[in-house]
Amino acid sequence: MTGWARAGAGLSAPGVLFALLGCGALLVPFMTLAANRIVAGEGVMVWSLDGRAGALAVIAGLALGLPLRPAWLRLIGAMLGLAGLLWLLVQGAPGLLDGAGEYARVSPAAGFWCLLVVLMLLMADALAQMSPGAAMRGVLLLAVGGALALILGSGALSDLSVMQEHAARRDAFMREAVRHLGLAFGSLAAAALIGFPLGVLCHRRPELRGTVLPVLSFLQTIPSLAMFGLMIPLLGWVGDAVPGAQAIGIAGIGFAPAFLALVLYSLLPVVGNTVAGLAATPPAALEAARGMGMTAGQRLIRVELPLGLPVILTGLRIVLVQNIGLAVIAGLIGGGGFGTFVFQGLNQTATDLILLGALPTVALALSAAIAMDILVDLTRRTPRDSR
Repeated sequence: MTGWARAGAGLSAPGVLFALLGCGALLVPFMTLAANRIVAGEGVMVWSLDGRAGALAVIAGLALGLPLRPAWLRLIGAMLGLAGLLWLLVQGAPGLLDGAGEYARVSPAAGFWCLLVVLMLLMADALAQMSPGAAMRGVLLLAVGGALALILGSGALSDLSVMQEHAARRDAFMREAVRHLGLAFGSLAAAALIGFPLGVLCHRRPELRGTVLPVLSFLQTIPSLAMFGLMIPLLGWVGDAVPGAQAIGIAGIGFAPAFLALVLYSLLPVVGNTVAGLAATPPAALEAARGMGMTAGQRLIRVELPLGLPVILTGLRIVLVQNIGLAVIAGLIGGGGFGTFVFQGLNQTATDLILLGALPTVALALSAAIAMDILVDLTRRTPRDSR
């Protein structure tokens, strides 16, 4: 029993779970082969694909994730497994398409997506164990983004159905990507311009805070689809009643109602975190600033804002990630963005067209969350722990 206990103590509990889930994912179809882009495909097991060495790499990567230490070995295991997944796609897709017909399509199936999630969780767990600093996380983010761009730009995955959907809509994809970024980052900027001064006022005047925050909380409770719908008649009336409004794009459908809805959703995190960040300033620091003869404005700029900046940036992080996801719904009211492809795919029962809108949205949200976390850490004046 003692030997078994020592053996178990050397294993990572998450690593064991990931290994079991990964092995289970190898027993379900890894890819699908369909006669065209609309019909349901036939599942293909991983062992039936060309490039089966990739499956061995995945298994080896899961095995390297089992030990509790060293953490870098678990990280290498996750990277090896991801490389194996990529190899299976690159080698397996052309083999399945060979002789399958002109309109045949190949797509990743449940086995691939499950393994991708498991290996990414293994990577995240290993990185959490390593606790890299902000600079190292930034380097890793750039490295992963660069590797992904290199793989997609090389054409190695061009046989996959989702990449064929992209090739057929390349110009539209770039246009909707710009629109999506405009919705997410533009609404963030507008909410910051409105919410930050409002948060400062709410911090200074408790009676104003007691009125503003409940109203913003109420707006946050409105379902997103209902909020987008409410903007249609409101801005439709503005577009008809105000001269020149339609000339600058204000109408019942399109970019304007989606943008306004996202700004309204963004105000509570911005205002609330501004109030919380400013209120977290230690009283001793404020007393010292008063003793130095600082005015209220000087105390705000030199003391309260620097100390409260991590909390304020955390609110902006919430807004950015939230708006990247909510901007997908803008496709329903003509606002554009990646949601255009999602809803087109739903109407056409074309799964890969849905993925064309969903995958970049997920990647953008993850990247934004990591980048904002790095920025928050860089603004902290004290270390998170005593190490």
